[in-house]
Amino acid sequence: MNWRQATYDTFEHRRPERIVWQPRLEHWYNINKQSGTLPRRYRGMTLLDLYRDLNCSKRSYDLFNDCFKWSLVDDVRETIEPLVDGWRRIWHTPKGNLTAIFKWTEESVLCKEFPVKSVADLPALECYLRARRVRFDHRLFDERDKLLGDLGAPTTWRRALPTQLFFIEYMGFESTIFALHEHRATMEHAFAVIRETGEQHFDAIDQSPIRVVNLGDNVDAFMLSPPHFEKYALSYYRHLSCRCHRAGKFLHAHWDGALRTLLPYAGRCGFDGLEALTPLPQGDVSLEEIREALPERMILIDGIPATHFLPQTSYKELESFTLKILDLFAPNLILGISDELPPPGDIEKVRLVSEIVATYPVPAP
Repeated sequence: MNWRQATYDTFEHRRPERIVWQPRLEHWYNINKQSGTLPRRYRGMTLLDLYRDLNCSKRSYDLFNDCFKWSLVDDVRETIEPLVDGWRRIWHTPKGNLTAIFKWTEESVLCKEFPVKSVADLPALECYLRARRVRFDHRLFDERDKLLGDLGAPTTWRRALPTQLFFIEYMGFESTIFALHEHRATMEHAFAVIRETGEQHFDAIDQSPIRVVNLGDNVDAFMLSPPHFEKYALSYYRHLSCRCHRAGKFLHAHWDGALRTLLPYAGRCGFDGLEALTPLPQGDVSLEEIREALPERMILIDGIPATHFLPQTSYKELESFTLKILDLFAPNLILGISDELPPPGDIEKVRLVSEIVATYPVPAP
């Protein structure tokens, strides 16, 4: 099955040979491999072997994000110091240093100390952002593209919204909210700097062979309320959609978690699709509410709650839910797990969905 062509056909609103089934299995594979709990059938398989064995497509952010090579200029530099249970990252700038501490957990990495402690650190952050440069590594792209083959289309992601960068990477949620309330003008200047300096990354994306672009903003209504979405996200999303479309790219965004109050904006951002929208019982919206909110030709990416792959959900329930999604959204659908297979998930349920997709008749666009 040529999943790459089927992906492009879906975005271009041509009838694909088959609905694209694109579960994210990286976390499941890596955690179970590290802990020695991979099922016997999959021991010795590479991650790409796993996708081929399960007859599904791969979302390839992990392969192609590395093609964007970052460097620093203007006396700005970064150092990494190893710790017993993680590492310390320091950004050295003429306006001061920014320090972040990361700790290993059983399954991931946790930021224990954000680099921006208060608005007093924002000049140093601006200095760091303005010193960044990016280039696209075409040789590495060719290597990774050959490795991926027809398992999927080359894709890349970037966290673009200034609010989300502050929440997740720079300052943390609570500190950002307080700073935005108490120092609005200063924070909004920082947001403007993020948007301005981020343009070079989109320039590099525009000039690259990668056609599918994701905004990995992890938008959630509990973090980004509708008033803040209207003020800090909507017009910027429209801008990015227009520039990506001018460059011949397909753009989608990662929204997950609580979405009920943000779904009315789904059709106003200019996206080709939305990734990770999480329906009940894991999220707070039904499949029918998602269908009603999405414009007629917008692609739903994912759709099956991750909880359906845990033992408490039967194979019969998963089959029924999968068929319901297919009936509601196909052919404007790249089916996946919202948003990835959890480490204790049943990998054979992925194979079940592959079998359902293989026999599902694709309707005309």
